[in-house]
Amino acid sequence: MAGLFNLRRYGASIARHHLLTGGTTRRRPPPHANVFGRALHTTTVLDRVVSFHLSDIGEGIREVTVKEWYVKVGDVVEQFDNLCEVQSDKASVTITSRYDGKIVKLHHNVDEIALVGKPLLDFDVEEQEEDDSSSSSSSSSDEETERPAAKTAEAGGQAPVGKVLATPAVRRIAMENKLDLTKVPATGRNGRVLKGDVLEFLQVIPKGTVKPHPTLLAQANKEQRKPEPSTPVDLKQAETIVPLKGVAKAMVRSMTEALKIPHFAYCDEVDVTKLVEVRSQLKEEAARQGIKLTYMPFFLKAASNALLQHPILNSSFDESSESVIYKAYHNISVAMQTPQGLVVPNVKNIEQKSILQIANDLNALQERGAKGALTPNDFANGTFALSNIGIIGGTYTHPVVMTPQVAIGGLGKTRVLPRFNDAGQVVPAHIMVVSWTADHRVIDGVTMASFSNLWKQYLENPNLLMLGAK
Repeated sequence: MAGLFNLRRYGASIARHHLLTGGTTRRRPPPHANVFGRALHTTTVLDRVVSFHLSDIGEGIREVTVKEWYVKVGDVVEQFDNLCEVQSDKASVTITSRYDGKIVKLHHNVDEIALVGKPLLDFDVEEQEEDDSSSSSSSSSDEETERPAAKTAEAGGQAPVGKVLATPAVRRIAMENKLDLTKVPATGRNGRVLKGDVLEFLQVIPKGTVKPHPTLLAQANKEQRKPEPSTPVDLKQAETIVPLKGVAKAMVRSMTEALKIPHFAYCDEVDVTKLVEVRSQLKEEAARQGIKLTYMPFFLKAASNALLQHPILNSSFDESSESVIYKAYHNISVAMQTPQGLVVPNVKNIEQKSILQIANDLNALQERGAKGALTPNDFANGTFALSNIGIIGGTYTHPVVMTPQVAIGGLGKTRVLPRFNDAGQVVPAHIMVVSWTADHRVIDGVTMASFSNLWKQYLENPNLLMLGAK
């Protein structure tokens, strides 16, 4: 009876394996294969299809664009495997699996919109009921023993070298059949030898039944993927309709919301001649420390120092309670152009940092932005904003307040213009125009002008910034 019980369990296991991998035939094990010596499964396997819903990825994001699928229908995946990459209006996020199972449906194609809380894909997963006759040692044998592998399996599967990744159950089968696991081609994640790999090697199931893990095929598929042919252009077509996605679509929502606010504008010019000299002196020293020093860290530090004297500009307005929320931290947002469009991440806690530390953090944000690797945290909890439109061109601008912030500054390009010095002589001066915009429900003209004058004083006398390194 025990032998029949084991045979029935083994047959159920192989049948389930074939269903997951698409196999339809089974071979009789060779005489040397002692795989029937004990039960390979001590559970009853039930199938069910579950929907994987797109979780909330923070920052109030309600929808994302699917940029790339790492899996396809029919792939068998494990928990924490990468499923796809999605692009929100702020950052790219890689979605990982919460289940072990076979993918039976993808709900969205590439470049389609996926809604938070709605199904992203469907899994065929296993539900297991413990057999009354199974012992504690049987269940514990299914736990994986992670061991470092000297070399992971390639897409087609290869014999692992050195220490082998395998579960105790797989090692038991190998030991009973006097099999060296280093000779078995591995198809599991990170080069793990699966039970199916051993059964294939022992010719218990047809060769090729076990498919390589999707992560082993991802890179090969990416390299072999051919660019899709471009859509032929119809010269007779007078109009082209392009749906807005990602950053562009987010801009529609944010600007529509922002322009409900009564804006107040204030402009002034700043003589940055001394700042040009100071930055020129410090640039080489910063480069020796591996830091690119631009003018923006000085602008940010001057703004932080001025915010200490005018904290209402570092606040947000709660419409529901008609209250002003003051922020003790200075997370100043900086507009920057990226391949995904114009984004506004922020440099954290500027009030606690030196100019070189600010420069280092700003450089890191710009590098991540250029790679499309900014995270939701890079955009979170901004309190004030600066936009340096001058690096593109233009002298005056009228920036729009980024809700829930209450103020933003637009910096024009620096020009060399004639100005009078204290002795009444005409001298060349480096002049930059700043354009401030504020939420007039919270900020009045006197407050904005007073803040601007203090910010201007720090930049026209940059040694004052050096007095407070942090």
